[in-house]
Amino acid sequence: MAETVDLTGDGGVLKTVVRKAKDDAISPSDSLPLVDVHYEGTLAENGEVFDTTHEDNSIFSFEVGQGAVIKAWDLALRTMKVGEVAKITCKPEYAYGSAGSPPEIPANATLIFEVELLACKPRKGSSLGSVSDEKARLEELKKQRELAAATKEEEKKRREEAKAAAAARVQAKLDAKKGKGKGKGK
Repeated sequence: MAETVDLTGDGGVLKTVVRKAKDDAISPSDSLPLVDVHYEGTLAENGEVFDTTHEDNSIFSFEVGQGAVIKAWDLALRTMKVGEVAKITCKPEYAYGSAGSPPEIPANATLIFEVELLACKPRKGSSLGSVSDEKARLEELKKQRELAAATKEEEKKRREEAKAAAAARVQAKLDAKKGKGKGKGK
């Protein structure tokens, strides 16, 4: 079972890694503050999805640490690496507080997000130093995207294999029932 980390020390933002990134994956930093994420947000009280990028496969981009998102995200994304998927549980004071965000998010709601960090980028117009640094960064991003695609493909294959196995079990049960009915009462 994955370890849950209290990022705020008061239980306000809890992070559980669902899928680890590669050890050498990059994290948001002062030179790479722009992030791209996929996410799904649910209400803790009933599990209802209130927002997701998965339905339209869109990417949400923002600059970490600038208050463009809820406090919990600014805190949690700084601790993530590209390729990582984490479950982030946010108490109201680190989310939308007593105001909520009607009509989807009620007042004082605890929220749960599953967030995948897709990329970290520099601000537009900023320099990363040498061309070789930029090439290395782009190569790393390419590797991380390939890894994420391969992982998704493996997960899809496992789901398909599980479906096929379940279908075979159901068919075997049906065949067994048919066999029991033959020859009786004749």
